[in-house]
Amino acid sequence: MTEKPTEAAVSLPELARGRLLTVEEAAERLNTSPRFPRRLIEERRIMFVHIGRNVRIPEAALEAFIAAGVVHPITTTRGRVA
Repeated sequence: MTEKPTEAAVSLPELARGRLLTVEEAAERLNTSPRFPRRLIEERRIMFVHIGRNVRIPEAALEAFIAAGVVHPITTTRGRVA
């Protein structure tokens, strides 16, 4: 007989799975002070997880945040925007 997964496990978004980073680890990866990830959390600009009184940022959510901020360069041909 197969056990049915719990409701919380089924509704957990894919971004919340995997390694959970502390605010300090996220700041190190972003090359910022811990204040920046805390501000992202406060402004609800990044997904985070409460574990008791602790706050963790899923590694995949941090990677998605970084990818969303990537700006590709404009390619030019002899001074003209292509």
